[in-house]
Amino acid sequence: MGELLLELLSEEIPARMQDAGIGFLEGIIRQRLLAANIPAAEPIESYVTPRRMVIIAHGVPDRQPDQIEERRGPRVGAPKSAVEGFLRSSGLLSFEELTEGELPGGRFYFAQLKHRGVATNEVLREIVPGAITGIPWPKSMRWPGSSLRWVRPLSSVICLFDGEVVPLALDGMTVIRTTRGHRCMAPGAICVDGTEAYVEKMRHAHVILDKDRRREVIRTELDQRAAELGVALKPDPGLLHELTGLAEFPVVLAGAVDPDFMSLPPEVLATAMRTHQRYFSCVYFDGRPAPHFLFVADNVAADGGKTIVAGNERVLRARLADARFFWDQDRKVRLEDRVGALKDRIYHERLGSVFDKVERMGRLVDFLVDHVPGAERVRSHRAVWLAKADLSTGMVGEFPELQGIMGRHYALHDGEVKGVANAIAEHYKPLGPNDTCPSAPDSVVAALAERIDTLAAFFAIGEPPTGSRDPYALRRAAIGIVRLVLENNIRLSLGQSFALGAVAVVQQLGGGTPEQGSVKDLLLHFIADRVKVHLRDQGVRHDLIAAVFAVDEDDLVRLLARVDALGKFLQSEDGANLLTAYRRAANIVAIEERRDHRSYDDEPDWTHLLEPAENTLARALPEIGGVVGEAVIRGRFDQAMSWLATLRRPVDEFFAKVTVNTDAPTLRENRLRLLSRIRATMNRVADFSQIEG
Repeated sequence: MGELLLELLSEEIPARMQDAGIGFLEGIIRQRLLAANIPAAEPIESYVTPRRMVIIAHGVPDRQPDQIEERRGPRVGAPKSAVEGFLRSSGLLSFEELTEGELPGGRFYFAQLKHRGVATNEVLREIVPGAITGIPWPKSMRWPGSSLRWVRPLSSVICLFDGEVVPLALDGMTVIRTTRGHRCMAPGAICVDGTEAYVEKMRHAHVILDKDRRREVIRTELDQRAAELGVALKPDPGLLHELTGLAEFPVVLAGAVDPDFMSLPPEVLATAMRTHQRYFSCVYFDGRPAPHFLFVADNVAADGGKTIVAGNERVLRARLADARFFWDQDRKVRLEDRVGALKDRIYHERLGSVFDKVERMGRLVDFLVDHVPGAERVRSHRAVWLAKADLSTGMVGEFPELQGIMGRHYALHDGEVKGVANAIAEHYKPLGPNDTCPSAPDSVVAALAERIDTLAAFFAIGEPPTGSRDPYALRRAAIGIVRLVLENNIRLSLGQSFALGAVAVVQQLGGGTPEQGSVKDLLLHFIADRVKVHLRDQGVRHDLIAAVFAVDEDDLVRLLARVDALGKFLQSEDGANLLTAYRRAANIVAIEERRDHRSYDDEPDWTHLLEPAENTLARALPEIGGVVGEAVIRGRFDQAMSWLATLRRPVDEFFAKVTVNTDAPTLRENRLRLLSRIRATMNRVADFSQIEG
């Protein structure tokens, strides 16, 4: 058994590409070793740092196992010349090396040919280059004099099997056994002769190969530094993950924020530090911003990091000076005076300006405030009118992440009421599955208006997302609507909302777009898919959601209550049996309608109800259908299911005692109508044809 060591040393690999890159490299090498029948005895180890990708495999066989090939020859008793020809083609010397065997066509000669397995280092020469060059980087580079493409220029490649160099065809890149450690703390060449020596030498060369270990080092030192300063670290898992991919030997240092800048809004301080400088913010234990920041260096400096800290403080000071300039200048112009400037800001070439979008959102407000308890019409209109005004401010131009947030600060500075200011900040929320959802009524109205208009507008101009593309984040907007409605328990007809949004777009564009009815239907189907995705992790069956959506239920609060009641009903014996009966009835009617090229949706003729069982069913259906429909209208879905369960006995009796496809045409037609009424009555609760299982 041998060991495989593969190291690709390069210029800095972008942090966002590291996990996918090493995952692909490890996976393809594992698959190709398995395909070559030389799997490693232990799990393959893979490591990635900012400058290197490493694969280590233990217990790899020295060569492929020998293979025995059985080759069929001539039939026993064939001419001698035919047998001799078979011997020569098989590389055998004598007749005694052949065996005989029985096959359906007779008795034949067979040659047992032994193929010696290929040495593993030869197999590696074939599979490793393709694995290296086949990594699907989002972006790659090619340097002069070579066709080799990789994410960044390669400095060296090590490929050792059992301590011996495996030469690889990498177009100008020579495979060697030397590498380098940390760029600053161990710049000299390091000779490697095996996996254990490699790992040990990397440790001494100030390279922490294990990404999880680097992350833990950073996390521990962040906590220690914050404790030393008497502050708390503002949690930021995304930044921690990114910084883990930016340092081979992370060292956490602390810097100070100039007190002159602490009067800036906390979000400005945090964004300037996090987005532009990759610094961690610090806060006091009461939540106030603290004049400190923590950052990760990739070097143990001789002066304890003083020079590095001073440089970072200087850079941050310049960045915050710019922010303070924008803060001071922006407040000289009232937010409402900036609304007109939105006419010059294109939202979409076919949907006009951002000002046009604001006007469309305003048209939705009057409808939405009637459905959001606690929302106030004037405040909601004011919030939507000012929602996008901060896009023309200098601060948002410099820090786009602060749109909405800065609008809140500027609105409060201008004397707007707090509810309006908060709605301006929150109308973009939720931004993702982990973001909080607004709960203040006026904020909910503004957030819904933003998303409903976005969906209606892009569907109206024929720009829905495709399977692989969603450039306008319409799926995220739809999930936002679902969360806003469900988490705030809002009783809202999404169909009416989308229809109003489509009307606003059509009126604004002056025609030339799809009918608003078709936009509404497309959006309801789209939102149904998003509801299924949103509720999947909660164990809600997607087919039940589809069954309820199919009966024009577009109030998500009612929909979930109906889905819950439907699920409980189907788990009962009556529900399961009634579903079976429904399918039987629906299938019979569907088959006969196709055969007869007509519909059987008409009411049954009472004069042709001859059998007691069909008479009983005919009387039960309108009676039960009426009370079921009334219960559904009132939202009493458990009660509706209970009434529906009473259909089981008359339906069972009908199928047990009545022949539907009788030879009498009049009776056959009347009984098919009766089966059709079973389908129609049950579909008042949900479209049972959508239910699986």
